[in-house]
Amino acid sequence: MPSSTNSRPARKAVIPVAGMGTRFLPATKAVPKELLPVVDRPALQYIVEESARAGLGEVLMVTGRGKAAIEDFFDRTPELEAALEKKGDQARIDAVAESTDVAQVHFVRQGEAKGLGHAVLQAASFVGDEPFAVLLGDDLIDARDLLLEQMLAVQAEHGGCVIALLDVGADNIDKYGCVAIDDAPQTDAGEGDQVVRITGMVEKPPRDEAPSSLAIIGRYVLAPEIFDAIRATPPGRGGEIQLTDALLKLVEDGVPVHGVVFSGRRYDTGDKLDYLKAVIRLAVERDDLGPALRPWLRDFVGDLAPEGASQA
Repeated sequence: MPSSTNSRPARKAVIPVAGMGTRFLPATKAVPKELLPVVDRPALQYIVEESARAGLGEVLMVTGRGKAAIEDFFDRTPELEAALEKKGDQARIDAVAESTDVAQVHFVRQGEAKGLGHAVLQAASFVGDEPFAVLLGDDLIDARDLLLEQMLAVQAEHGGCVIALLDVGADNIDKYGCVAIDDAPQTDAGEGDQVVRITGMVEKPPRDEAPSSLAIIGRYVLAPEIFDAIRATPPGRGGEIQLTDALLKLVEDGVPVHGVVFSGRRYDTGDKLDYLKAVIRLAVERDDLGPALRPWLRDFVGDLAPEGASQA
């Protein structure tokens, strides 16, 4: 049955963190990839802060084996705080406490890694019958760009599910999940972003078969109907239960699924090169680091040999 506009606002967020982080081995052999620092905070802390800013103060992390350090990070550390207090280091006390105070964080184990859809399904009892957000840790959204807030507003207006989209161009779409959209005129979500009605989805299509250049990125606002759709979804690509397949089932069942085409600042921390770019981009805009880092970067770049030239 199609979903109607929800009378209840979303209050909770789900963050899957059970992945093995193989692209960052050997560092992730002992450290969860979600705790790798982006400047001086783990990528995961940025995600939790984004959730809290959007009014989603209850967060469930879906973890797996080897992820105990994540629970430790969001727990209090009385011994460390006492040692810093003894030194009179209030700035670091505040920084340490910030990660534990930003939201109420809960944890559940996925048990067996069976895909993103399966990870989201572990949140069913936590979420209940309310809409909720899913935030993936590889995508950091700049705090000045209110993507999640826009998505929550679209879901409150239209019901159903809302997916974040990014126009990556026809040459890159084969690397992403891709959507087909209604030809009806787009509506404005605010902040310069557009809302579209999604009519189909396909995972990593060949470039010449892609229905659009709009890629799915790691933010979702989902109606509770998604849980029944996941339960009815067989394993797909890679033998995993794909969230995209469950969303496509909702589309086919007539549940409204909209997309917000994001035009703001996104930092990709899921790839080594893009991770390095994210660290630099965020650091140069920091008041404490930017004034010294920017002129150093200009000098460093100026000293680089032209591409293709041999190094002495």
